[in-house]
Amino acid sequence: MKGAMFRSLRHYNYRLWFFGALVSNVGSWAQSTALSWTVLTVLTDGDAAAMGVCMALQFGPPLLLVGVTGWVADRFPRRRLLLVTQIGLGTVALVVGLLLLGGVMTLPLMYVLAFCFGVGTAFDNPARQAFVSDLVGREDASNAVALNSAAFNGARLIGPAAAGLAIIWIGPGWVFVVDALSYLATVTVLTLMRRSELTPRARATGVQRFMDGFRYAAHRGDLVALFAMAFVVGAFGMNFPIFASTMALEFGRDADGFGLLTSVIAIGSLAGALLAARRARAQLRVAIVAALLFGISCGLSAAMPTFWSYAAVCVVIGFSVITMLTTANGYVQTTTDPALRGRVLAIYMALMMGGTVIGAPIVGLVASTAGPRVAILVGGTSGIIAFGIGAIWFLASGRVRRSAEARLGVELVATRPVPLVIAPEEFSDQVVEATPIREEPDEELPEEPVRA
Repeated sequence: MKGAMFRSLRHYNYRLWFFGALVSNVGSWAQSTALSWTVLTVLTDGDAAAMGVCMALQFGPPLLLVGVTGWVADRFPRRRLLLVTQIGLGTVALVVGLLLLGGVMTLPLMYVLAFCFGVGTAFDNPARQAFVSDLVGREDASNAVALNSAAFNGARLIGPAAAGLAIIWIGPGWVFVVDALSYLATVTVLTLMRRSELTPRARATGVQRFMDGFRYAAHRGDLVALFAMAFVVGAFGMNFPIFASTMALEFGRDADGFGLLTSVIAIGSLAGALLAARRARAQLRVAIVAALLFGISCGLSAAMPTFWSYAAVCVVIGFSVITMLTTANGYVQTTTDPALRGRVLAIYMALMMGGTVIGAPIVGLVASTAGPRVAILVGGTSGIIAFGIGAIWFLASGRVRRSAEARLGVELVATRPVPLVIAPEEFSDQVVEATPIREEPDEELPEEPVRA
């Protein structure tokens, strides 16, 4: 069972989480599609730059609040924190839906609500990512991360296509109302979990500080390279709502074409996530090669002459980008000290998503002025740059030489054992001694829960 693709599902809590997240993610993908299309066609007259601003407002808070959100994910019980964030995000979705149904939504108001989505997501993401390890433990963490990505992208097959049809038939407002209801799936499974089976978390014995995650990551050259790759691709390459919506208009398609392209990307993304789940562990070189494939496939897609040929290449785009990101996420989860995992994951998520603050408005402006094909080429260039960053670090680190020596049977002499979790010496007084944290005692939380 240990080597099976779905081995993490043997854990009761993870099974609940997996299927609950699958339902919730369908609603989230539908909401994302409806939001982008509403800004592009309802609140503006095809203004891709406005969509870029809206994306920046959604993905900016994870970058702005990275120190606080990571610390919160490490400090408070994550199950309860997720209950707060999921209820908050569902409430924002309901407000957007009601305003659209009432015919009173404006572009500035949508900007405000997009920022509210971003704040909730800023607290939700590091807690959600780190919570996966709480459900299965370190031995299955990489597999659980990959299956999580598979559920996310499996929902991506359904949500955008369904949203495209729903927008045409009943309007975007009802899509947001349905999304608000879908958050109840995650809230329900979090309530039903067996708290006694949650893996104890490590708490630092010293005073926890916001900056410890940054200092820890700065001493890890592999993480610095990985974070730089995630930032570049996240900023300029992962603007799929802009790419898909403007290309749909380029080919004379309506909202259904936009939703279909988003779902087609998910076919490749799901395949990439499932292949990642088969691997015993996350390897950095896989993420580096996937970045190169992403850059090449984006370049090819920009040259496609028809809707369906473009859609076919989008499958490869989805496969490559999810292979890169899922591998990177699993690598961070399994090689970072447990006492700092939430803060390090917050940095990773902030750089990957927060780069959109810089990239999305630029890519949107390029799409509006030079056309969507040029904007896609900008995204592809980010993949080539990310590959260059990873390849340079990989060569400079000496891993290629060590791998060659190992294949030739050369006995390597290590000066000291290399632990699975690498922590700088300055953190030894904080992370060596770990104290289990259980969800049971209510008094662990402050009187007022941390809200997004």
